[in-house]
Formats: sequence, C-alpha cells, structure tokens
Amino acid sequence: MALLSPAVLNAHAAAVRLAVFDVDGSLTDGRLWFDADGQESKAFHVQDGLGLRLLEDQGIPVALITARESAAVRARASDLRLAHVFTGVSDKHQCLEALCAQLEIPMAAVAYLGDDLPDLAVFPRVGLAATPADGHPWVRERAHWVSARQGGAGAARELCDLILTARGQKGAVLSRYLPR
Repeated sequence: MALLSPAVLNAHAAAVRLAVFDVDGSLTDGRLWFDADGQESKAFHVQDGLGLRLLEDQGIPVALITARESAAVRARASDLRLAHVFTGVSDKHQCLEALCAQLEIPMAAVAYLGDDLPDLAVFPRVGLAATPADGHPWVRERAHWVSARQGGAGAARELCDLILTARGQKGAVLSRYLPR
C-alpha cells in the first residue's frame, strides 16, 4: 500500500460507513500506567472523544478494537456511549470481519486507525487504513493516510474530521455549535 492522492483519499473517506480505532498508541499516547495495586490507567484526548461522538451522531458507527484487556477502555467507551467495544482481542482482522458481517458493512467501507504491527492484518482489507504521525514506521509505510497528529494527541479527531468533511457532513456538524 501507499499513501493515497488527495482525490482518491477523499473518495475513500466519503465511502466510510464504519470507523474503527485501535486504542493504545492510537487513542492514547501508547504509554501504560499501573498503580501499586496493578490497576491500569490511560489518558484519552478530549478532542478525539468528541470526534468519535460526532461520527456516531452523523450515523457512522464507531468501534474500538484493542489487544489489551482494559477496564479503562471500557469506561471511556461507556462515557462516549459506544456500543462496539472489543478488548483482549488476539485477532483484530477476525474481530472486524465479524463486526462487519453483523452490521452488514463491507470491509471496503471501513476506516481503521492503528499504530503498530498487530494492526497490519487489517490494513490491506479496509477501504481507508490510517495511522497516527508517530505510528511505527512499518505501519506508516503501509497506510493510505498518516495523520499530522500523534496518537492520543488528536490523530483520531483528525481522521474523524477527514471522514465528516469528505462525506459532506461538516456543515451539519458545525451548525450544532455555531451561534444562530
């Protein structure tokens, strides 16, 4: 794979019907925090969270798929009212295929944001394979699109905005926030 030209990227983004996000390194900065009792915590960027909600509010389902079992991820997903949350996943491709079958959405209509090697099994199978600016080099060279922002620092929001703009939904989103 290679980076898509702007026109082709826009066409792929406009066709998205499901947006899927890896968590560690994509929705977070990739660092893992454990307290003395072994409890994990993560930091999520508020703009990324709003971007996920904006997609959902515009009729684009959002899914989180992560290899780690994580109460912090489930809590954040609950906070964002996301219905499709998969933690402790050993085969992301198989998980995504099952979700697509359930939702009756072809893999070609999926955008996927991932940052490291476990995400590569998904990349050649989706319509829009994306990675944060700090994604692993082997992942960046296989992505259709690389965010200007890092994982956990707005990369997911950038992808959400790309999709909403390409689908002609930017105006509908802005109308909810601009003064009347």
